Parts: sequence; structure tokens; C-alpha cells
Amino acid sequence: MFSWKCLVVVALRLLFLVPAGVPARSGESYLKDNITVRQGDSAVLKCNVDNKVSRVAWLNRTTILFTGNEKWSLDPRVVLLNTAVTEYSIKIINVNLYDEGPYVCSILTNKKPESTKVHLIVQVPARIVNISADVSVNEGSNVSLMCLAIGRPEPSIFWKFRSSKGNRIITEGEYVEMTGITKDMSGSYDCITSNDISPPDVRTVQVTVNYPPVISRARSTGTAVGQKGVLWCEASAVPLADFQWYKGERRLFNGLNGVKIENKGKQSMLTFFNVSEEDYGNYTCVAMNTLGITNASIILYGPGAIHDVNNAALSPTSSFLLLILVLTLSVLSKF
Repeated sequence: MFSWKCLVVVALRLLFLVPAGVPARSGESYLKDNITVRQGDSAVLKCNVDNKVSRVAWLNRTTILFTGNEKWSLDPRVVLLNTAVTEYSIKIINVNLYDEGPYVCSILTNKKPESTKVHLIVQVPARIVNISADVSVNEGSNVSLMCLAIGRPEPSIFWKFRSSKGNRIITEGEYVEMTGITKDMSGSYDCITSNDISPPDVRTVQVTVNYPPVISRARSTGTAVGQKGVLWCEASAVPLADFQWYKGERRLFNGLNGVKIENKGKQSMLTFFNVSEEDYGNYTCVAMNTLGITNASIILYGPGAIHDVNNAALSPTSSFLLLILVLTLSVLSKF
């Protein structure tokens, strides 16, 4: 690579071939501050001149951009600005990474070369270039998520977890490692990258955790003969559970024996349109998916039945017999 002096010498040799015609100002050589622009924006490179300057040019490394008013560059994005007579400035439109580097405004005054040196720095907004696809795993599995981003300056990356229970930042960096994943870790994982050049770039990985059914609601119901009775069963599961209803060993089917079975999402309802004495008793709700099966007992009982804390229903007769048994055991224990 050429040194600054070499660049100036090359420029001056060429400048002697170009007639003067641009007012210019002589002065000592100096190094301007770096010029920083965002990729896609325009950059203006300024050079102060006066009428003592006989020749002037702009160079980028060893490439001549302009000599006087004559354009040497073939790049249509580089233009000479018609500003004040004391200024010899160029503009680079739609700046890209390959425009970054040193620029020299080379001046000849009284046959003495001088130069203004500018270094163009191009900043690139942070952008995600690779990210994990959505994943579906069974509960207990290990999961690794990846998010790669580019930008200048180097962008930061952090992950945000979003679920029905709220949002929270979980980690920084390109990777998220989850060991023994649980159903509570199912949700949206946002990869957010930023380097303060533009608004953050955000992309999302959806993590689905499959798990066997867990019955969360199974409530017994008291209904009089001749009335409508409904037994409810609710089960959380991914994928959603399929439901079956039993009375004893006999499976119940929708539309038979005066009952209706209706499944909606994670809920199942067993409806009796006209409850009879034969309908009273214990029912079993079975919930199943590809990962497992579970069940719960639910009782349809009549008026006057005693309903215990464990959702069991006892008829008045059986309740009386249970009381006699308890008193008998209490008396025998005294002997």
C-alpha cells in the first residue's frame, strides 16, 4: 500500500497536466477528523482552498476521483459539489463498505504540495443473518437456540422470552442453552440485536414443549332427577388431549343413552339432558395424547347426597352406614 507521501506525489504529477480553474486557498497540511456515515447515507468530504492554489484534486487510495473540475472516477455516486469558492468538496451518494478508507485532497500552491487527509468510516446497522428454526421437543429434552448478527460496530445480542405469564430478558450472546426443558419454558424467544446505528433487528424462534395430559379440573355435580346435569373435565396437554368417558367399565358415546359428549380444546363436557336414578354414580374422564394418559373420577349425585372434600359423593344411606362403622370401631378401641 502507498504511503501518504506517495499518494500526494502521484496526485501532483497528474495535477500538472490539468489546467487551473478552481479558486483555492493555500495553507499547511493537516489531518481532518474521521468522517463517520451510515451505510446507505451520503458522505461529504470537504477541502478548504483559496486563490493561491494552482491545482487541486481528490484521491481515494491510488484512484483519482477529481482533478479540478474534471471527473476521473467512473463511479456515478461520486460528484463534485458546487459550494463556496473557498471549498473544494465531493459527495459520495449511497455509501457502502467498499467506500471506507483514506481520502486525500491534494493541493499545489506556489509549486509546493500540500494535502488534507480524511478517513471515511462506514457504519453498518445490526442485522440478523442466521437464526434457529422453530422447534418442537418433548418435556425433559435439551434445547439450543442460535442467533448470528452482523454490523459495524460489532452488534450486541440478547434474548427475550415471551409467554402467557409475561416477558423477561433471559441471556446475552448468540446462544441460548436449555437443559431439561419444562412446559413452562414453552413460548416465543426473541433474538434482539443492536449497535445503536438503527432500530434493533428482531427475529423470533417459537419453542413448543410437548407433555402428557394433566387433568386440572374434574368437579362432581349434584343434579335432581329430571333435570339437566353436566360433568366437566379439563386437561392441559401438548398436543391437545383426546377425551373418553366411562361409567364403570362401560364407555359412553355421544348421542347414546341420553348423553352428549362435547370436546372443546382442553375441555370435555358430559351432558345428561334428563337425569334419572340410574345416571347417578361414578364416572371416569380419560385424557390421552401420544405422550401419556391420565384419568379422574367424577360423581353425578342427587339431592341430599354428602359430597366429600375429595370429590367423592356418598348417598344418605351409605353415609349413615359409615357413621355406624366409625362409632363401632370407637367403642371397640376402649376394650
